Amino acid sequence: MIYAMILAAGESKRMGKPKLMLPFGETTILGTVINNVLSSKADKILVVLGSDTEKIRKKIENLSLEITTNPGYQKGMLSSVQWGFKNLPENAKAALVCLGDQPGISTVVINKVIDVYKRTRKGIVIPVYKKNRGHPVLIDIKYRKDVKNLNPDIGLRELVYNHPEDTVEVKVEAPSILHDIDDPDDYRKELKNKDRI
Repeated sequence: MIYAMILAAGESKRMGKPKLMLPFGETTILGTVINNVLSSKADKILVVLGSDTEKIRKKIENLSLEITTNPGYQKGMLSSVQWGFKNLPENAKAALVCLGDQPGISTVVINKVIDVYKRTRKGIVIPVYKKNRGHPVLIDIKYRKDVKNLNPDIGLRELVYNHPEDTVEVKVEAPSILHDIDDPDDYRKELKNKDRI
C-alpha cells in the first residue's frame, strides 16, 4: 500500500494569503495536486493540514482521501512529514511525499517514481531533472523511526545522506519537480507554464 502524503500545512507567509486555495486550472493549486495524485498509481492519499485547516478541509473532505492535521505545523515542513508518517496505517509500505504547492508535477512523473520503487525495492526514490533532485520523494515505511528523529535544520536530506546505498535517482524530463509556489511571482510563472502544457 503506497500512500501519497500531500503536505498542505504551510502558512503561506511569502504569498500573503492562503496559496493552496488560489485558482489553478479548473480547480485550485492544491486541487490540481490532489487530482494528479488521484490519477496516479498511489493506492491512498493522506493530506497533512495545518494552517487554514477548516477552510481547506471543507474544500477537499468529499474527495477520496484521508486528512490529518499537524498540531505543530509552525515548526516547518519536516514536522508535517513526521506527523504524516506517524499517522500512516500499519498496512502502508511507503510514503510518496508530495508538496501541496507543486501543481505542475504530472501523474506521469508520480508513476515513474512509484514504478522505480516497485522495480528496484530501494528504500528512497528521488526524481532528478538535469542533476537536480526534486519532489515527490518516495520513502519506504522501514524509515519511519529515522524520519521521526531527523534534524529539523537538515530535513529529509539527512535521511538521504545516511542511506546512499538505499537511494535511487529517477531521471525525468520535468523541470516542474523543482518548482513550488512560494510568492506571487512563482504563482504567475506556474500559471503560464500550465497554459503551455
